[in-house]
Amino acid sequence: MDRQNGTAAELSRSAGSIAPVVAALHFTESDEANQLIARDPMALLIGFALDQQVTVQKAFRGPLDLRQRVGSLDPEALAKADLEPIFRAKPAIHRFPGAMAKRVHELAVHVLERYDGDASRAWSTAADGDALRANLAALPGFGEMKIKALGAVLYKRLGVEVARDLVPSHPTLGDVDSTQALADYQAAKRAHKAQWMKEPAGSGT
Repeated sequence: MDRQNGTAAELSRSAGSIAPVVAALHFTESDEANQLIARDPMALLIGFALDQQVTVQKAFRGPLDLRQRVGSLDPEALAKADLEPIFRAKPAIHRFPGAMAKRVHELAVHVLERYDGDASRAWSTAADGDALRANLAALPGFGEMKIKALGAVLYKRLGVEVARDLVPSHPTLGDVDSTQALADYQAAKRAHKAQWMKEPAGSGT
């Protein structure tokens, strides 16, 4: 295929980008950041990696800020870069720039070595939900909550059918389709977390 003359969908697939099921994921106040995480699989994974001890908006703005500072979100470029000073430069990309620079570096190395630099292969090569869960669990910094949240986004927002079994019953970012929906999700998440923290003591487990 002539990459200069191919259709937008063909170009997205050939470049390892996410097929344009949605134009944007409404996780930040920035239209550019929202569009980036919707079309670039590496940006989406970085956003989830950064989604810890900062707001959703800050975490998913991170991939755009990182791309602007590095020039690319290509896993090879990120694996070669000294990310810590880039993360620390004001305004810092994350509340914990040193730890998150290390995590993003590890993520880039993982994607480069396991998926030949194509982050979308973490889900496109999964034959079923169990395989997808294993792929996501192998990503640096991805525990059960991130696996379920990313699975929900992949299935509900990006049309990845194999992710269906990963979708939890409680609200996740997969339910966010607007700015108001993000506010509703964050309120529901706080309520769910409060209930979850009460359950162990009440259940005797």
